[in-house]
Amino acid sequence: MPYSTLSDLPLEVREALPEHGQEIFRAAYNSAWEQYKNPEDREGSDTREEVSFAVAWSAVKNVFEKKSGEWVKS
Repeated sequence: MPYSTLSDLPLEVREALPEHGQEIFRAAYNSAWEQYKNPEDREGSDTREEVSFAVAWSAVKNVFEKKSGEWVKS
């Protein structure tokens, strides 16, 4: 399901990412959730949620990188 606010994000995402990273994650997740609603648009047996999470983390990694256990801007 899409996330309306940053506080709706899973705890692991909120604890791991700075606020800007959370905003990127939420926007990408919500976009992917809508884009991949039809099973034929997804590869293999991945669920809509799995695909949306993968897209969201990929978007975060375009702007942030993990250094010494912290997500920082690249």
